[in-house]
Amino acid sequence: MPAAYREAQLTSIYDFRANALQGRETPLSIFKGRVLLVVNTASRCGFTPQYEGLETLHGKYRDRGLSVLGFPCNQFGRQEPGDAEEIGQFCRSNYGVSFPMFQKIDVNGDDAHPLYNT
Repeated sequence: MPAAYREAQLTSIYDFRANALQGRETPLSIFKGRVLLVVNTASRCGFTPQYEGLETLHGKYRDRGLSVLGFPCNQFGRQEPGDAEEIGQFCRSNYGVSFPMFQKIDVNGDDAHPLYNT
């Protein structure tokens, strides 16, 4: 875990930052006031079709305050082996994903992203 996260007192989801698939650091505070559905994803998982349902939710409720946030992870059976560009292309071309996707993170263990380590 990065030292800045270990030392900071993070009290709400809006205190976190994550890197978007395109690489830019994104403060989750930009979603303040919205209902957030934070989802761990993988492109080669038995649950991969979840992208379709998540995109449907995103499309149906985004104007009413819902934001779906996708966080790919390769920790479980190496089911997300691609790089950011491959993940983005897969999600767009197979499921039409338009909700925010972030770079791969660990969701457990010593290197777990702070969002999943609280």
